Amino acid sequence: MEENKKKITTFGLVMMIITAIFGFGNVSNAYAQMGYGSIIWYILAGVCFFFPCGLMMAEYGSAFKDAKGGIYSWLAESIGERAAFIGTFIWLASWIVWMVSTASRIWITFSALIFGKDTTQHWSMLGLSSTEVIGILGILFILISTFFTTQGMDSISKVGSLGGIFTVVTNIIFLIASLIIIFANHGQLAQPIHGMKDFITSPNPQFQTPIAIISFVVYAIFAYGGMESLGSVTDSMDKPEKTFPRGLIIASLFTIGAYVIMIFMIGFSVNYNSVVAKHGVNLGNITYIVFNQLGVYLGHLLGWSAAASHTTGMLITRFVALTQVLGFLGAMFILLYSPIKSFILGSDKRLWPEKLTRLNKHNMPANAMWLQAIIVCVIIFLVAFGGSAAQRFYLILTDMANVSTSFPYLFLVGAFPFFKKKKIEHSFVAFKNPFWTNLLVIIIEIILSAGIIFTCVQPILDGDFETAFWTIAGPVFFGLVAFIFYQVSSKKHKMK
Repeated sequence: MEENKKKITTFGLVMMIITAIFGFGNVSNAYAQMGYGSIIWYILAGVCFFFPCGLMMAEYGSAFKDAKGGIYSWLAESIGERAAFIGTFIWLASWIVWMVSTASRIWITFSALIFGKDTTQHWSMLGLSSTEVIGILGILFILISTFFTTQGMDSISKVGSLGGIFTVVTNIIFLIASLIIIFANHGQLAQPIHGMKDFITSPNPQFQTPIAIISFVVYAIFAYGGMESLGSVTDSMDKPEKTFPRGLIIASLFTIGAYVIMIFMIGFSVNYNSVVAKHGVNLGNITYIVFNQLGVYLGHLLGWSAAASHTTGMLITRFVALTQVLGFLGAMFILLYSPIKSFILGSDKRLWPEKLTRLNKHNMPANAMWLQAIIVCVIIFLVAFGGSAAQRFYLILTDMANVSTSFPYLFLVGAFPFFKKKKIEHSFVAFKNPFWTNLLVIIIEIILSAGIIFTCVQPILDGDFETAFWTIAGPVFFGLVAFIFYQVSSKKHKMK
């Protein structure tokens, strides 16, 4: 029966990779931070990080295809239980930070869906500022989502697959509308190009220094994050030694090309200074600002009335918001239990208090999930009530998510040479020369480290110590907690 099982084809793999990696939010964030200057960094991150790391994850996945613990099992077999525990704990922390960010951003999405634009900056209640109101709503969202997920309502996560279809349609709308705009405007760009310097420098005053520009590499790496989830599919392929590299090459070229083209195409309709640099635009609502401007500018160039153009922008914004709501909800319901469940099941049971490993009648680690929810809610509360204005609030959330997501790759990539030395038998082998493998690992580790360090250092140089604290706090705090937790638990149970 196993031989008759349907195998993943090259086309199927390409679709899986693109769906897991590509996101329009990364396009609009890149344009907001660096304008056309972000393009070169997305190309470099794709070539120097995305492609080689994808091959490494495939080798891990084919070697440990039966392991329950996902990346925990990969690291434990390569560099030992302690380092695996700390690395996976930080990986889990990256999802916790994602939940913090999503629980706050989703209210912008709801606002765009209902009102056709972001109105959250004017929300107030009982004397609370808009940021504090969003924080309270975010906490309620996490608690309600956790309650439903602990009941085993897996069917709710299916809204995510519907979101995937809407996402494809959204990107098609953007491409068609942008092409109509450039033809109707006789090739003239809303964001003009004055020379090659526009593809190197940034119109954003926060990205003018070399350190700030290099720190943008973390944004670019974040845009390609999620490859570790694809490593486990190699055993489901027909001839993985050929299918995976072929699929990865095609998907890499498509994804890198899509990011580059779509960042450039935002400039067809969005002038940086008159749209992005305006008061009220932030990394939480930039995607909706871009699509609203797309609709308004399209109507203007086609000779429609101001009212019709405005309505077009509102309709497109609402459609994008619906897409984001479906995607956010689907992802939230899966990620509330999937990472924590695989971590607890994959690691040594003796490391955990018995209550955290216990599954409820719906086969969910409910106690661990409620502990996770409390941690997420505390972080949301501290960041929201830290006195930040909306623009800084979403910058903090974005930097936290970017650094926390990039940090686990330091462990996964760094462990790869040790994994190769173990000579564990696996069907897919991409790296055969030890010297070039080790050199590539060193280069990727330097790129990752430089991006993370500069992202943390830049706010300090700007005197923005709040952003610096929260950016650094995630990986450092969870890394320390993991180290202490492991030391105490392993000593208590006399583990070697």
